[in-house]
Amino acid sequence: MPVLEMAVSPVKSLCWEVFPSMSTCRVYCSPVFLDGLLYVLGGCSETGLPLDTAEVLDIESQTWTQLPPLPTARAGASAVAVGGQVMVMGGMDGHQSPLSSVEVYNPDEGKWERRASLGQASMGVTSVEKDGKVYALGGMAADMTPQALVRVYEPVKDQWQPLTSMPTPRYGAASFVKGNKIYVLGGRQGKLPVTAFEAFDLEVNSWTRYPCIPSRRAFSCCAATDRGFFSLGGLQQPGPHNFYSRPHFVSTVEEYDSEQGIWIKPTRASKMRDKRADFVAGCLGGRVIVAGGLGNQPSPLSSVESYNPMKRRWEYATPMPSPRCSCSPLQTPNMLFLIGGVAQGPSNAVEALCFRETV
Repeated sequence: MPVLEMAVSPVKSLCWEVFPSMSTCRVYCSPVFLDGLLYVLGGCSETGLPLDTAEVLDIESQTWTQLPPLPTARAGASAVAVGGQVMVMGGMDGHQSPLSSVEVYNPDEGKWERRASLGQASMGVTSVEKDGKVYALGGMAADMTPQALVRVYEPVKDQWQPLTSMPTPRYGAASFVKGNKIYVLGGRQGKLPVTAFEAFDLEVNSWTRYPCIPSRRAFSCCAATDRGFFSLGGLQQPGPHNFYSRPHFVSTVEEYDSEQGIWIKPTRASKMRDKRADFVAGCLGGRVIVAGGLGNQPSPLSSVESYNPMKRRWEYATPMPSPRCSCSPLQTPNMLFLIGGVAQGPSNAVEALCFRETV
């Protein structure tokens, strides 16, 4: 996902836009933004089966259009825009097995085409586009083991080439492109959250390890600003240090300062106001944003918080119109979309927190 650079704006410059609902309730769908259009691909239905439905929202006219179905029904896939097309890869099929298939939608022709497969079935791949190429990192194999694979796709050749593997195998990691590096944080190995923080240098085709995320949390989120990286919230699980404790939600905020090369010591003010896990995080107007998720309440959270990195403190923003957890996030320079997810069951809501400079 892109890393956004800008000064910190006032919290009142953030407001919600509610879009028409999707035709299908879904969770674990794969969103892509291309040319003012929001594509929503696959996901998991109310009955727990992967979907082959694809629909696209024109942001300006606020109208949905049904696309031809995906050739392969899938949930939890990775998707990117590349070369004016929408590409979806991996994910989980109806038998709860990872997929290796890759498919591309061409908006000009209005149809899906199969592309060269990943080679290895993978669910929870993290992918980024850079200079017309797609990089797919990690994933979970069919035997449930985490993968360290790194592959690059060149659309012209329709070929995946292996690159130097990640030092830490994982799936469901967060990835960010900054300059010529792909930074990878967190993820999972089975039930164990990963704390590894690594970067792949595209110029020299090698990995660098950075100091690990200080605490191990499941269902946490990561975000990146021009100055550093954040590991936010989550579910703290019993470990060697707190063996007898129960899993509990946390308001943890850990900030990595890229200039100093260290995780900054947290303060009381730098903690989120609400404990939360399974939420959405992003950046708008120079602020780090967290929205929704699960906390200590019986239903999903509606609260939205924004962090001012200069003052190192959180403020509440306008709450979510539809409280949800497990939303699929999508970041554009001025919008943070929350797509689908779970309210009482799978949701068809599409909402975006927008940054408006004119306020």
